[in-house]
Amino acid sequence: MKITDFFRKKSSSEVAKDRLKFLLVSDGLCSPEVMELIKNDIIEVISKRLEIDAQGLEIQLTETETEDNGRAPTICANIPIKSIRRK
Repeated sequence: MKITDFFRKKSSSEVAKDRLKFLLVSDGLCSPEVMELIKNDIIEVISKRLEIDAQGLEIQLTETETEDNGRAPTICANIPIKSIRRK
């Protein structure tokens, strides 16, 4: 990582990815405020390519079983798509 990386503006997808990493690292413990920030980031990123019903978007944090019989946090999103944006 370069020192200049700290001063460049991150894209919305990079911010969303960082927040999702934070969520997974925190072992699924997420405050409502952080969940709302993640929801807003997902809306922003997806809205670049799809017209969605943001009011109908649902995001849940659940757990799934892993191959080694452990459990891992999982984000489940229900995103109503109105149409695909054409370039």
